[in-house]
Amino acid sequence: MNHQRDHDHGPDFATASAASTAPPGADWITTPPTADLVRGACELERTEHGVLPHRLPAWARAQGDGRLAMVEAQPSGVRLVFRTRATAVELDTLRTRPVYEGAAPRLDGVYDLLVDGRLVAQAGTTGGNVLVVDLVKGPVETRSGPVGTVRFPPLPEGEKRVEIWLPHNEITELVALRTDAPVEPVPVDGRRVWLHHGSSISHGSDAASPTTTWPARAAFLGGVDLVNLGLGGNALLDTFTARAMRDTAADLISVKIGINLVNADLMRLRAFTSAVHGFLDTIREGHPATPLLVVSPLLCLIHEDTPGPSLPESDGGRLSVRAAGDPAERAAGKLTLGVIRDELARIVAQRAAGDPHLYYLDGRELYGEADFAELPLPDQLHPDAAAHRRIGERFAALAFGSGGVFADAAEDRG
Repeated sequence: MNHQRDHDHGPDFATASAASTAPPGADWITTPPTADLVRGACELERTEHGVLPHRLPAWARAQGDGRLAMVEAQPSGVRLVFRTRATAVELDTLRTRPVYEGAAPRLDGVYDLLVDGRLVAQAGTTGGNVLVVDLVKGPVETRSGPVGTVRFPPLPEGEKRVEIWLPHNEITELVALRTDAPVEPVPVDGRRVWLHHGSSISHGSDAASPTTTWPARAAFLGGVDLVNLGLGGNALLDTFTARAMRDTAADLISVKIGINLVNADLMRLRAFTSAVHGFLDTIREGHPATPLLVVSPLLCLIHEDTPGPSLPESDGGRLSVRAAGDPAERAAGKLTLGVIRDELARIVAQRAAGDPHLYYLDGRELYGEADFAELPLPDQLHPDAAAHRRIGERFAALAFGSGGVFADAAEDRG
C-alpha cells in the first residue's frame, strides 16, 4: 500500500521533536480531556488511563463484532478543540496500533495540530499497545505497552483556536492535555454539522494524516463540522449504524454504500434493496427533512463486474486485493459495483418522489476511469494520499459548491 504523506492545509508545517516544548521555567497546566473539548466523537469511555473516544454508542458496539470494535474506536475525524494563549502543548495518549499478519508494518499514526484553521505542526508518539489482526478473521491478540507523549513545536503567541486531530488509524486513549496557559472550550460557532457514513475509504485508509482523509478535506472546503462514521470494512447497512445516525444531531447527512457489501459477499440483490430502504427509513425517523445524499461506490476495477468476496494477497509484505467471485453469478443476484450503482439510483429516484431532500451521487464522479489512469489504487481497492485529496475536493465542489445539495453550508462560512 502507498503510505506517502501529503500535507495540503498549508505550505509549511513543523515536525515535533522529542524534547519538551515548554519554555524554561514554565509551569505546566494539566487539563483532563472532557467531552466539552472533544469534537467528532459519540461518547467518551472512562478507562484505566483516561478516556477513549468512540464513534458509535455502547449499545451499538454491543451488537457488532471485534472488527467493528477496532475500527469504530479508531478516531477518524475526532479532535480536541480549545482556545488558549499557550505556546507549549503536549498530549499524553495510549495508542493501540494495528499490525496485520503477513503485511509490512504500517506507518505510525499522525497527530495534526491546527491553529485558527491552519495546519502548523504534525507529531507522533511512541509506546502504546499493539493489536495483531488477521486479515480474514480480524483482531486476534493485544500486546500491552506504555503511555506515550505527543509533543508539538512552540505555537504562535496570543489567543488562538487550537485543534488536535487524532490519528484516524490508531485507537487513541486520551490521558492528559498539558499547556503553559489555561485552555477553555470553544462554543458552537453556528457551522453546520455534516454526518457521513462509509467504508474504509471514508474512514481514511492510506490517507496521509487525519486532516487529509477525503471527508476531512471536503469538510474544510465546505466550512462544516465533520462527524465521520467511516468504518473500515463495516459499511454493511447495519441497523445499529442507521439507528446511531438517526440519533445523532446533524444538519447534513451522506451515506456511501456498496464496496463493503461486495468485499464481504454479504447479501444478494433482493436483500440489498430491502436493506437500503430500511437504512434510509431509520435515518429519516430522526432526520425527516435533513438533506440526505446517497453516494454509490468509487470506481474499483476488480469489482465493477465481478462479485466478491475480496481476498487479500501479500507479496513480500505488500498487500493487494483480488475479486474471488464469478461474473456469471450476477444472474443469481450476487452484487457487483455496477449492480449496486444501478439499484441505488433506482431506489433514490423512487423515494425522492416523496422525499424532496433525498439526493444521489454516482461515486465515479469522485473517482472514475480517468482518475484511475492517473492515480491507480495501489492495492486495487484503496485510494492513496493524492487520490484522497482529489476525492475530497471533488465532493466539496459537487456537494458544497454552487448548486450542490449542501450548498447552503458553504454559504454560512465565516
